[in-house]
Amino acid sequence: MIDSVKRLLHKGTVIPAHPLALTAERKLDVERQRALTKYYIASGAGGIAVGVHTTQFEIRDSSINLFEPVLRLAAEETKKLLRPFIKVAGICGHQRQALEEARLAKDLGYDLGLVSNGGLSGYSEEELLERTRQISEIIPVFGFYLQPSVGGRSLSYHFWKEFAEIPGVMAIKLAPFNRYQTLDVVRAVCHSSRSNEIALYTGNDDNIIADLLTTYQIPVDGKMIEKKIVGGLLGHWAVWTKKAVEYFNRVKEIQDKEEVPKELLTLGIEITDANAAFFDASHQFKGCIAGINEVLRRQGLLSGNWCLDPEEKVSPGQMEEITRVYEDYPHLHDDEFVRKHIQDWLSDSKQMST
Repeated sequence: MIDSVKRLLHKGTVIPAHPLALTAERKLDVERQRALTKYYIASGAGGIAVGVHTTQFEIRDSSINLFEPVLRLAAEETKKLLRPFIKVAGICGHQRQALEEARLAKDLGYDLGLVSNGGLSGYSEEELLERTRQISEIIPVFGFYLQPSVGGRSLSYHFWKEFAEIPGVMAIKLAPFNRYQTLDVVRAVCHSSRSNEIALYTGNDDNIIADLLTTYQIPVDGKMIEKKIVGGLLGHWAVWTKKAVEYFNRVKEIQDKEEVPKELLTLGIEITDANAAFFDASHQFKGCIAGINEVLRRQGLLSGNWCLDPEEKVSPGQMEEITRVYEDYPHLHDDEFVRKHIQDWLSDSKQMST
């Protein structure tokens, strides 16, 4: 990893989890896939995560075979950037598959691999750690505590302490949607010998602002170790990204101050309310990817909210909830920004694809 990217990772930034643009026939829409990446770059995001849950795990299915194409498209769009930009590739599956994905990500120029432990119920925690060690020998690792309701698993404090000791682990995304399990990871990192070498990022889309505002103070061997969650790698930030960058920068400005403005805590609850609509919390997150896609469809960035699995769609009442939060929190969306630039993003993408 180059030094400028590493510095940005530790300083903290906005990393949207990149969705998948599909046609009505559920084929890759190359122009809109490129346009999405352009949108995140233009919004001021400091990176993107591709091939992750928001991109749909089914891209790896042999009958679909979109893992390499979507990683390649995003990597191509970042080549012209003159500023540091963190490229994160999702890595999942059993050991052989995970190592193959890590090699591909490295070959395509990705900086880190976001290593998922989901779908590996037969693996012990020690086997998961060994899998991570082998991945880290290929590409630096971004750890990932994924909530069980969308395919993750509960992992112990001991697991995360040993995980933090792996030299190739550079960051961890905390996404259990659970305060107790989030604290487990922070404590584990603070008690490891690599506390200062690991950047913590929130993936708790239900608690974004509070996570970013919190300074953890963990007693370790008679000393108080302070640790912050410095940034976010979030599916929620796949939409309304320009505004997300703005409020993230506001949070960073006051992160070290003793008093937190009340309006930021209020903002946090508003964002949580919007996330409940996008992620379909009332139906155990069944419509979370379709919900994200629906917001992007309303903005014109996607042609539809289709997912690769025809059964994966918005839930009953979810459309109305998305409309409600749109109307209740107009200060959170970036429709005007998208409207101003979308034709440029689409036309540039079309030229590159022909």
